[in-house]
Amino acid sequence: MKNKLKGLFVVTVLFCVTNTFAQNPKFYVYLCFGQSNMEGNAKFEPQDTIVNKRFQVLEALDCDNLNRKKGEWHTAVPPLSRCTTGLTPADYFGREMIANLPEDVTVGVINVAVGGCKIELFDKDNSETYIKTAPDWMKGMIAQYNGNPYARLVELAKIAQKTGVIKGILLHQGESNTNDTLWTKKVKIVYDNLLKDLNLKAESTPLLAGEVVNADQGGICASMNNIIATLPEVIPNSYVISSSGCPDAKDNLHFTAEGYRILGKRYATKMLELTKRNENK
Repeated sequence: MKNKLKGLFVVTVLFCVTNTFAQNPKFYVYLCFGQSNMEGNAKFEPQDTIVNKRFQVLEALDCDNLNRKKGEWHTAVPPLSRCTTGLTPADYFGREMIANLPEDVTVGVINVAVGGCKIELFDKDNSETYIKTAPDWMKGMIAQYNGNPYARLVELAKIAQKTGVIKGILLHQGESNTNDTLWTKKVKIVYDNLLKDLNLKAESTPLLAGEVVNADQGGICASMNNIIATLPEVIPNSYVISSSGCPDAKDNLHFTAEGYRILGKRYATKMLELTKRNENK
């Protein structure tokens, strides 16, 4: 009996040691989700394809056209969402992060986004009901995530936790919930579920939410920014990223490539500030 207990103890210690050393504390991982502006609506340009290998993306789908497989890390050359999407705020978020972090730090992003969706799509307890009401063109995108984008985000996040540490969450969503006064509470449901399902602590997992196209650009959903502004009242460790001055496309709904670059850097500026603050505690 003693030998069996001894063997069990050794196996347990080895398991703990193996898992401890498999996770690199200098591999910072950020979860990104939302609708079309997080998905990436603008075509990326040649300058956007030059990427430092310290910036990685965990592929969300099997993309033969990109020679990428779901669940594998790759240098974060766009597209970072699905196989044929465009430039996103995540692109220049990652670039700005590695430009301002020590050279031994790697930044990884996971981007699961569906154009046109309401925040309800990411509410794991109500997503099935929402999907039934979604238009066919959206259902096609949802199907690429095996019919459950939230589950795919969690699946990938758990893979990422084997090699890195989740340091924060980036959200860009709201256009389809314009004037929905319950939006902040709906976001909190998703945020709380992510914390629980990934064993994360709220105090060390900031949520950064970007504004939709600003009124100064003629944004047709700009009124939603008044609601987004109240998110920190509901989620204490959340922060709103301004879209003021970020150029938008002719539809006044999506950003241009330059708009995504500016917005992405603003996400990074706030995350870097929070990272430094946590390190000084």
